[in-house]
Amino acid sequence: MPHKLRKTRKKRGSRTCGYGRVGQHRKTSSKGMRKPGRHKQGWTYVIKYEPDYFGKKGFTSPKSLKREENVINVGELEELVEKLANTGMIAEKNGKMFIDLEKLGYTKLLGTGKINKPLIVKINAFSETAAEKLQKVGGQILRET
Repeated sequence: MPHKLRKTRKKRGSRTCGYGRVGQHRKTSSKGMRKPGRHKQGWTYVIKYEPDYFGKKGFTSPKSLKREENVINVGELEELVEKLANTGMIAEKNGKMFIDLEKLGYTKLLGTGKINKPLIVKINAFSETAAEKLQKVGGQILRET
């Protein structure tokens, strides 16, 4: 006959919880997070096969130290300059367009893509290929020091 009370609930308070006196369920733990007997009857097993079972190992650096890189490629620069020129957010230095990528939220300039216009770009981190491509067309990279 079905009933809503589980065996463990019904036998609460009794010594063996309905499993007899000879030790059925002796090696099964009541908590899922650990394995039973690791401090007692399973100790030789731990020493032999799992010597690193107890204790903390390693170091996790705080997430505040991990910085997200926001990158842009050289091929995307011309498109970005056109958008900014339409809004009037771009300046001109020495007859070349000047763009401050740090103000726009970028942290690194990478060298994928082609560029045709000479630009002056202000950014701290850049790849060698990005610098070469900009210098070939007559542009340059300014670094904040």
